[in-house]
Amino acid sequence: MGSATREALVAAKGALSSLTAKNSLATGTELFEAGRVVGGSAQLRSALADPAAAAKDKTAIVGSVFSSLSAATRTVLSAIVSARWSNDDDLLAGIEEIGIRAIAQSAPAKLSIDTELFAFGATVSSNAELELAVGSKLGSAASKSALVAELLKGKASDQAVVIIDQLVQQPRGRRIGELISTAADIVADQAGESVATITAAAPLKAAQLERLRAGLTKNYGRELKLNVRIDPSIIGGVRVQIGDEVIDGSVSTKLNDLRIQLAG
Repeated sequence: MGSATREALVAAKGALSSLTAKNSLATGTELFEAGRVVGGSAQLRSALADPAAAAKDKTAIVGSVFSSLSAATRTVLSAIVSARWSNDDDLLAGIEEIGIRAIAQSAPAKLSIDTELFAFGATVSSNAELELAVGSKLGSAASKSALVAELLKGKASDQAVVIIDQLVQQPRGRRIGELISTAADIVADQAGESVATITAAAPLKAAQLERLRAGLTKNYGRELKLNVRIDPSIIGGVRVQIGDEVIDGSVSTKLNDLRIQLAG
């Protein structure tokens, strides 16, 4: 991520202050729709990401192309495109991130969107046929959207359904695991938390998870939500990933390190 994009994200997040919980879900949904339109037009994408273009000209484009969207959405989208992004791919990522943050902002206090996201990811990754249907480049966006609606009907919140629908419709070259992980990190960050993905060879006891959560929270200085994955191939121990940082205490990695040392 370039410095321009980091600054653009800060500015874009500020636009969320204009939203209330009541209109955040609708705005997030419309931002996703706008992002897919921008992603489908090289000319529009280039015009909105052009660092030399004046903010007022980009705002005018938003008003013209997206006149059917709500005033609240156009205000946020104008703020996003008026910022200076490193490239047009980062602009698309920015529209998606602000959309996710808006939707997270709409969630009631007891709703854990990231938990629902991880549950969907686990379901997909455990079924090769389903993973292919959701992640294949050959499938149409409409068919993937219909599949998500069918899979999640009555099983997930409106917030989770809208986010997952966006991820499968506009993956931008990302695999389902990366899509889910990135979205969950954004949802947690919007709530002032972080997600720690714990990979273990077998299910951990509640007391073990709590000790792990408490220790990681103390070290990182913020609340952490745990996403636990079971992977027998690591043999034993645990692997912890928080953002880009990985703490690998798995037996499989230690054995591999030993093999490398012996080979050397």
